[in-house]
Amino acid sequence: MKYNSPNNNTNKPDNIDKSNNTNKPDNIDRSNNTDKPHKPYEGIDLSRLPKHVAIIMDGNGRWAKKKLMNRVIGHEKGSETVRSIVTSCRKLGVEVLTLYAFSTENWARPKAEVAALMLLLKKFVISERDALHQQGIRLEVIGQKQKLPEDVRQELDASMSYTSRNRKMCLNLALSYGGREEIAHAVRKIASKVKKGKLAPDKITEEIIAQHLYTRKLPDPDMLIRTGGEMRLSNFLLWQACYAEFFFTETLWPDFTEQEFLEMVKEYQNRDRRFGKVVCSSNDLSQH
Repeated sequence: MKYNSPNNNTNKPDNIDKSNNTNKPDNIDRSNNTDKPHKPYEGIDLSRLPKHVAIIMDGNGRWAKKKLMNRVIGHEKGSETVRSIVTSCRKLGVEVLTLYAFSTENWARPKAEVAALMLLLKKFVISERDALHQQGIRLEVIGQKQKLPEDVRQELDASMSYTSRNRKMCLNLALSYGGREEIAHAVRKIASKVKKGKLAPDKITEEIIAQHLYTRKLPDPDMLIRTGGEMRLSNFLLWQACYAEFFFTETLWPDFTEQEFLEMVKEYQNRDRRFGKVVCSSNDLSQH
């Protein structure tokens, strides 16, 4: 379904609290009183939030091209949007946010752009380390992390270790990630267990396969967003997204705002998620 972005698309400042107080509460009232949540969260049912939001962050390069800038500038601008959406998810109460940051196919881009992306990723991981920790956010990575440059891996490992005890939210970065590769990786691990006699072929179930995916410790995404106008998955969470609600917007990632994200959450809550099931009344059954 194509999602029409709101007209008010002004950029909002970074609202990450970088103070030294690690125990500050959210500014959303989740008590059972009758007070409405503060704007811009008004109209959102905090008891029916998506547990896992996944985003394909598309449009950085086109954003820069439209402004006659280097593509790298678009990626830098896109990192500001990452900060905004991470903070919004944390305040809202989303449990997991997965961002498609670098795909297995992205390695085929010009070497200069790949190098710039790796440098930007390294800077982002370092600069946001304390902010993530102070908000109680745990950093995770899925994908072929071993293919990333060593200095990038070291900083990722440092941030993952530093935030490992945080439980208020998980920021999950898909890096050198491909859905087909993930499934093939799982199949190889399962085949190895079968070969060693640790698993019988007739015991291989959907649950067994899910347990061998990179996302085995995470819930499947409830909501999948793609910015930039394209309407495809691009090899992202192919197994996990089978029952996700899809949202597509023409907005390029650097222009994607908290307001547009929250409007999508409101629409998500208006959708009827049946997971292939139909609730029949007694009258329905009596007619057949």
